[in-house]
Parts: sequence; C-alpha cells; structure tokens
Amino acid sequence: MEILIGLLIIAVGSFGQSSSYVPIRKVRDWSWESFWLVQGIFAWIVFPWLGASLALPEGVTLGALWAAGGAWQSVFYGVLWGVGGLTFGLSMRYLGVALGQSIALGTCAAFGTLFPVLLAGQNLFRGEGLALLLGVCITLAGIAVIGYAGSLRSRLLSDEERRAAVKDFALTKGLLVALLAGAMSACFSLGLESGAAIQAAAVAAGVKELFALNPVILLVTLGGFATNAAYCIFCNVKNRTGRDYFSVPAGVWVNNVLFCALAGVLWYSQFFGLGMGKSFFAEAPLMLAFSWSILMSLNVLFSNLWGILLHEWRGVDRRTAAVLVTGLLILIFSTVYPQLVK
Repeated sequence: MEILIGLLIIAVGSFGQSSSYVPIRKVRDWSWESFWLVQGIFAWIVFPWLGASLALPEGVTLGALWAAGGAWQSVFYGVLWGVGGLTFGLSMRYLGVALGQSIALGTCAAFGTLFPVLLAGQNLFRGEGLALLLGVCITLAGIAVIGYAGSLRSRLLSDEERRAAVKDFALTKGLLVALLAGAMSACFSLGLESGAAIQAAAVAAGVKELFALNPVILLVTLGGFATNAAYCIFCNVKNRTGRDYFSVPAGVWVNNVLFCALAGVLWYSQFFGLGMGKSFFAEAPLMLAFSWSILMSLNVLFSNLWGILLHEWRGVDRRTAAVLVTGLLILIFSTVYPQLVK
C-alpha cells in the first residue's frame, strides 16, 4: 500500500509538470526569453523556496541545514541541469509538447537513473544494478517507440499541417536539442544525490521525511536559475526584447505573470511530489533507486496525452496511432517493473 501511495503522489506531481507548458500558450506579446525568465523565477526560486520552508524545524535556518555538506555540489549540478532546462524549452518549441518531452525526458530518465549508480561503483550487470539497467532499457524502448511514432507523423503531415500543430517545427534540430536537454537535465538527479547529507540533517532535526528533500531541491533549482537567467537576459539585450516586461498594457502584464506563475507551480510539483513519493519507498530500495526513471516515464506519458488533447497528433493514420499507444503502454509497464522483479 505504501508503494502505491508513493507512486500516486509522484504521478500527481508528474501530471502537474506535464501540464506546465499549457499555461505558457496563454502568454501574449512577450518573446520566448521574456516569458521563460519570468516563469523560471516562479518555478526555480519562489515555489522551491516555499517548499523548502516546509522542511525547517523551529529555530533552524536553511543555511544551517545546507552546512551539513554537499550544498555547493548540488548548486553546481543545478547549473549543469540549467543547460538542460534551457534546451528543454527549445525542444518544446521545435518538436511540440508530446515529441519534445518524450525524447528529452527519455534521455534524462536513462542518465539520471544510471549516473548515481555508476558513481557509487555499483555493478550494472548483476543484482540490483542489473535490474536497474533492464528497467532503464524498458523505459528507453518506450521512448524509442514514441519517437518512431513522431517520425511517422512527420512523414504524413504537410509543411502547413506541421506549422499548424507546432509553429516552429524542425525535426532534425529539435531531436539534437532534445537529446542535449535530456543528458544535461539528468544532472538534477546528481544534484539531489549530492545533498543526501542535507536531507539526513533535516530528518535528524525533526522534519517529516515527506518534506526532507525540499531544501536540496531548492539548491539545484537555484543553480539552474542562474544558467537560464544569464541566457535569457543575454537574449533580451541581443534581441532588444527587454522592453517586453514594461511595454505591454497592464491587463496583458497581469495575464502573463499569472500564467507564468501557474506554469511555475505546475513545473515544481514534479519534484515536490518526487520528494514526498520517495519517502514511501524506504523499505523498497529498488523502487527508491528507480524513482527518477518512474517520474520521467510518467512525464512522457502525460505529456503525450496533452499532445493528443492539443491536436499535435491530428491527421495521423491508424498505424501511427497504434505505434504511439504501444509506446505509452511500455512506459506504463516500466513504472511497475521494479515491483515485479523485487
């Protein structure tokens, strides 16, 4: 029952993340770099700080928790993850919500699950290591099938239909960007692992395990915000779009800030849910080690459901639809796989 509760919590957070790019469609008269920076303030600073506040025992500051060790490593990995987050947004721009998230998150699932295991010196060809490797392969198989469905869709659609579904559709460029985004985004997982001492210090100070990971999440997102903010401000200067924040009518400004805030809280919900969900896996080490891959698989699953709702798969034939459904079913199986082999 605890495993099920943990999975449901992660799934709710995943649904929030996969929905986070929908409010951005409501942002008006702002360039990409402008709305990306504003939503990043909410996603990577405001809401992670509020989440971290839940993990502060009376009389204990965040600085005191961070002093337990690993804080700077978490921030460093956050800076690297920020490159992934930045290119992640570009992958949505070139491939759409469904295919862009599928490729990027699939790569992220593989590296994010295996990197910590490899750095810990665990053997991937026997015992729990082998089970993890097989689980990642199942996840990647699901992603590959969905990617194949995306390529079939691309062949079927005319240029006009592609532009109608995804305005800046570019398959080759989008795939390269999505692969880079996934590899760098995996550094978020390494950032969380680096903050293990901080999480333990929070629990020792009396924090509920449900919220103990939140101070570490804040460190990683702060590093990511630094990368994204630097790039967005550079683009504001280069493209002369800095006036976006002040030149729009008051009603449009309020609309944009509110939808950026909504996108931010939805995006953050995936890691808030991950921290809570992992607390239910204490007696299931394989589930704990595979939790990152489970989150990414669910993100792909829900993002493709959003892609269907947003008509990004409009006009495909039955074969393409069948391939897409097959890929989604493989991903669903990957989320329960650790329990089947425990």
